[in-house]
Amino acid sequence: MAKFNKGSTTVTQTFEGGKAYKRDAKSDLFLLAVTNMVGEDTFYEAADVRDKRYRDLIHAVAVSDPEWMLRFVTWLRAEANMRSAAVVAACEAVRARLDAGASGFSRQLIAAACQRADEPGEVLAYWTGRYGRALPKPVKRGVADAVARLYNEYSFAKYDSDAKGYRFGDVIDLVHPVAAADKPAQGDLFRHALDRRHGRDNPVPESLPTLTKRARLLALPVEDRRPVLLAEGGRERLAAAGMTWEALAGWLQGPMDRTAWESVIPSMGLMALARNLRNFDEAGISDEVAWQVCARFLDAGQVARSRMLPYRWLSAYKAAPSLRWGHALEGALGHAIAGIPELPGRTLVLVDTSGSMTARVSTRSTVTHLDIGALIGVALADRAAGSGRAGAVDLVGFADGVFTHGLAKGGSVLRGVEAFAKRSGEVGHGTQMIEAIANSYDRHDRVVIVSDMQTFPYYYNRDKSADAFIPDSVPVFGINTAGYGPSALPPGKRNRFEIGGFSDKVFNMFALLATGDAPAWPF
Repeated sequence: MAKFNKGSTTVTQTFEGGKAYKRDAKSDLFLLAVTNMVGEDTFYEAADVRDKRYRDLIHAVAVSDPEWMLRFVTWLRAEANMRSAAVVAACEAVRARLDAGASGFSRQLIAAACQRADEPGEVLAYWTGRYGRALPKPVKRGVADAVARLYNEYSFAKYDSDAKGYRFGDVIDLVHPVAAADKPAQGDLFRHALDRRHGRDNPVPESLPTLTKRARLLALPVEDRRPVLLAEGGRERLAAAGMTWEALAGWLQGPMDRTAWESVIPSMGLMALARNLRNFDEAGISDEVAWQVCARFLDAGQVARSRMLPYRWLSAYKAAPSLRWGHALEGALGHAIAGIPELPGRTLVLVDTSGSMTARVSTRSTVTHLDIGALIGVALADRAAGSGRAGAVDLVGFADGVFTHGLAKGGSVLRGVEAFAKRSGEVGHGTQMIEAIANSYDRHDRVVIVSDMQTFPYYYNRDKSADAFIPDSVPVFGINTAGYGPSALPPGKRNRFEIGGFSDKVFNMFALLATGDAPAWPF
């Protein structure tokens, strides 16, 4: 997913004392951004240390190559689907350029980081929390551009809330956006957002039909609300008013029971559906409605439009209490990783199962770095088996030792991931990557290593690296799940590449494994 180093190579050490290398600033920034949840501790780095490293890299690149930085932030948010990392990248890039007295690109950077209607508020919250309430013109104008593009009736109903530090009215007050010419009612929406924020009891403008219908629902006495769910056309009425499941729960002022869920499920997005499978089962929704949810998971177009990271489907599978969702989640994951190519010849896939890989990718997720590695490894092996080339991929787990993992013929990818991850600790908890390569490589046509790249020194010779055991004619792709600074793979060498991240873009890059050609930036 990136073009990595062309310059000189600096030798250093991994966090575990193994031989490692430093990357150039762009490569380091790229790998950190696509694995960075921002503000969270990782196994080897505290949150403040990691975040400072991220900021320093952004500042360096934003001043030296702003055109690259703009393309990168645009891709990071729109394609890699990294929200917080993109907001921080845009804000810090602008700060660096202002400090350097550089002009251009800043307004566009801010606008590029905003792809959802709550993100203009996220930008302002980050900026004012770090640099104070004095907003530079590029920040104001970039946020205003995003507001004109993103604010509409539905997004207002969904995201404007007392729980937000910056509500829609606050954003409008601060940046003074101009309503988009192709949205004749947007000016009325801006005025209504200000009225609501400042407690002015003005009626909803007639030009805003969704919010007008919503206001009528909100005006109903509490005792008259639940009957709406049971009335003919009740579901349609809720959808027409832009009533999300979160808003419905508050509006009812009562439990989200089967009737409530079945009323709002048709209008829920795929992410919300996947996150609430346990709630659906606990409420006892009917099989008929459950099949409707499953049909949406099995729709490749809807999965693509949801822009959900592949591991989200694994997370949904781990959280779902009943079996009725399994087939649909398997199908959704298949759509999400459809970019995996068929690789000719034989491929060795080494997945790190050491202790550091059992850390969760974020504090709010149940998915670990090991789960990500298992997903990539099992998916590659399953793709080869599905094309009639069983055995073309050797899937090996490693820590202090190695184990070979086979897949059941015609089996489930999700269950395969689960089975692989359960083998954590089977061969210890260290990271003997070089030894694993020495014991597993057998004239394969390519090698894929999924790891945080923090290897121990090679037991027999601490100066040896992967190159000692894999000819430079064989492509080696390291898939870095954590984005730490030092890496066990030498950058800039022929057929040695490092990619990273949690999105399906990782799989799209596997096409390059067939040739070993130097990959370009994906933007």
